[in-house]
Amino acid sequence: MPRKQPNKIFTQVTVIDAGAKGKSVAKSPDGRVIFLSNAIPGDVVDIQTFKKRKSYFEGTAVNFHELSPKRTQPKCKYFGTCGGCKWQNMGYEHQLYYKQKEVENNLIRIGHLSLPEVSPILGCENPYFYRNKMEFSFSNNRWLTKEEITSSKNVNDKNALGFHIPGMWDKILDIDECWLQPDPSNAIRNAIKQYAVSNHLEFFDPKNQNGFLRSLMIRTASTGDVMVLIQFYKEDKNARKALLDYLNESFKEITSLQYVINEKANDTIYDQEVVCYKGKDYITEEMEGLQFKITAKSFYQTNSKQAYELYKITRDFAGLTGSELVYDLYTGTGTIAQFVAKKAKKVIGVEAVPDAIEAAKTNAQLNGITNVEFYVGDMKSVFNHNFISQHGHPDVIITDPPRDGMHKDVVAQILNILPKKVVYVSCNSATQARDLALMKDFYNIEKVQPVDMFPQTHHVENVVLLTLK
Repeated sequence: MPRKQPNKIFTQVTVIDAGAKGKSVAKSPDGRVIFLSNAIPGDVVDIQTFKKRKSYFEGTAVNFHELSPKRTQPKCKYFGTCGGCKWQNMGYEHQLYYKQKEVENNLIRIGHLSLPEVSPILGCENPYFYRNKMEFSFSNNRWLTKEEITSSKNVNDKNALGFHIPGMWDKILDIDECWLQPDPSNAIRNAIKQYAVSNHLEFFDPKNQNGFLRSLMIRTASTGDVMVLIQFYKEDKNARKALLDYLNESFKEITSLQYVINEKANDTIYDQEVVCYKGKDYITEEMEGLQFKITAKSFYQTNSKQAYELYKITRDFAGLTGSELVYDLYTGTGTIAQFVAKKAKKVIGVEAVPDAIEAAKTNAQLNGITNVEFYVGDMKSVFNHNFISQHGHPDVIITDPPRDGMHKDVVAQILNILPKKVVYVSCNSATQARDLALMKDFYNIEKVQPVDMFPQTHHVENVVLLTLK
C-alpha cells in the first residue's frame, strides 16, 4: 500500500489575489493555485497545505514574513474565530476592488460575455452595523479557546449565546459584542444571556436534543421598530413568561416580542407556530413612503439602506415610462414590484413561497397599490405560455433569483417571448454569467452595476441591463 504523501510547505510566497468564497490566492512554484483562508493580497507568507488536487492546493498561512499594506485592524475581537466577517482585516476600499474584480471576471470568464464599461461598485456608507436581522444560538457546550483547553483550570461556564463555529454544527461561540447589527441588538442579547444564567435556565444541548433556550432572532427597522423572537425547545410556561416579561419591561424599544416552541430536530421556524407575546406580530420598514410589514418568517433584504440603493438602480435600469407591463420574477415579498409600480402600467410578481406572496399582497394593499398582481408557484412551471397568454406579453422582465440562478426553463421562456428589456439582479455573479451566456445571441448587455450589500464579507450583488438586439 503506497504511503500517503506529506502535505507540502511553501515558503516566502506572495499572496496575489482574492478569489471566490472569500479565499485569497497564491501560486506554488509549479504554477498551481493555492487557496488560503487566513491571508490577504500583498502578504508574504509560508504556507502549509492540507489538500492537494490536480490543479490547485488548499492551505493555511503559518508564518508571515511581510504584512500587506491592504491590511487593517479588525474591529471585532472574535475575528478569525467567528468566521462571519472574513474580510474584516482588509481595508474597505480594497474589499470593494476585489468584489468588482470578481463580478467582471465571472461575466467574462464564465459567460464569455462582451461587456460595456462596468460601473464602479456602489459601496456602503457605513460598513458596520448594517444588518437588520441577526440569528443567535444557545448552547450548553460553548466553543473553548486554545487557552482554556490547555489550561489546567476547570471550565464551569459552558453556556453560550452566539454563532456557530464554521463547519461545527454543535459548537457555539459565545459573544458579547457584534459589529453587524445596530443597537439595541447587543444589549438585548447580553441581557437575555445574563438573565438566563442568573435564573438557571437550561441552554440547548444540540447533541442530545434537550434543554430550554434554543435560539434568538432580532430584527430592526429604519422606522425604529424592533422584533425579538425567542425559540424554546420545550414549554415551561412560568420560565418562559418570566423571561418575556423581563424583556418587555427592560427594553421599551421592542415593538414585537414573539416566541416559538420547537421540538423538531432542526431550528427552522417556517413550519412552526409563531406566538406574539407583546406588541405587534410584525415590524414595519419604510422606503420612499412605501411601508412593508415584516413578520418573523418574512424575507427582506438584510441591509435596508443598501437595498434602497439596489432597488433604485433596478428601477433606473428598467427605464419605465408608465406604459409598460412588467414581470417581476422571483418577487419574494414583492418589494421590487411595489417599488417600480408607480412608474409602470402594471406589474406581475411570481414567487414559489406562498407566505411570501401573502405578505406581498398585504403590503400592496397597505400601500394602496392597485396595479400589481402576485401569483404563487414554481417559477419553471408557472412562467409558461398559458401564464403569458392570460396576463399579457411583458415589455420588461425584472428577475432576482436565488444564488443558484434561473432555471434553464425560465431562461428558455424569456427567450421565447423576448421582452424588450431584462433587468437581472443577482447575488451570485457566477450563475448570473451562466444565464447571461444563454441569452447573449438575443440581448446586448447595456449596463453592469455591482452593489456591495455585505461589507466585511466576499458577497456582492450585481445588476445587469439587457436590451433586445
